[in-house]
Amino acid sequence: MGALVKTADEFSSPPVDYNLIVPDGWFQISLQPEERDRCIVALADLQFRGIDNAPHLKQEFMRDLQKKAKNAYASGGTELYLSLLTAGPVPLASSLLISVPAPDDCPPVSDAGELAEHLAGRTERSNGDGEEVGVTRLEVAGTAVRVRRRDAAVPEAQMGNTLPTTNVTYYVPIPATKRWLMLNFSTPLDPLADQMVRLFDTVANTLHWS
Repeated sequence: MGALVKTADEFSSPPVDYNLIVPDGWFQISLQPEERDRCIVALADLQFRGIDNAPHLKQEFMRDLQKKAKNAYASGGTELYLSLLTAGPVPLASSLLISVPAPDDCPPVSDAGELAEHLAGRTERSNGDGEEVGVTRLEVAGTAVRVRRRDAAVPEAQMGNTLPTTNVTYYVPIPATKRWLMLNFSTPLDPLADQMVRLFDTVANTLHWS
């Protein structure tokens, strides 16, 4: 990152935008209504390139992605990244949803420590198992809350996936506001969960404001 990148503490007024660096091979889908269908068609064409005998699968893929994109946008989602990376014949399936939830959709706190306490308390109240909540420091974007959890598979909602899904969510306070930016990483690669989480943490650490 260049010398002109400001840290979160240097903002006296809200930033105009955020930026982060993702791996080559992560496909970006804008969730803006006027752009998302074009992005989804482009991804489907890429995924089904050379496969002419599966039009129904392609249509199902697009319908599923359109539904997820619309739901994400309704919850404050701005963009979605889907990994097209592979390790040999194995797809390194993962996703990143970036969102700015409405104020009413977040706890009424603007401090990372307070939010971490709130989320940890929620986990205890629900007898949550395996959810890790902590406060971390991103190199430029500042203090953030990091939550890692492992969810049971939902095959009907995950195109047949039967493996547990590992999710890592970063709640990053937007400087000079009381709003939060959320980075929601997810992967169904349970045997490679720790390696994928290290990748997610690396991507999150590139977040910066402009």
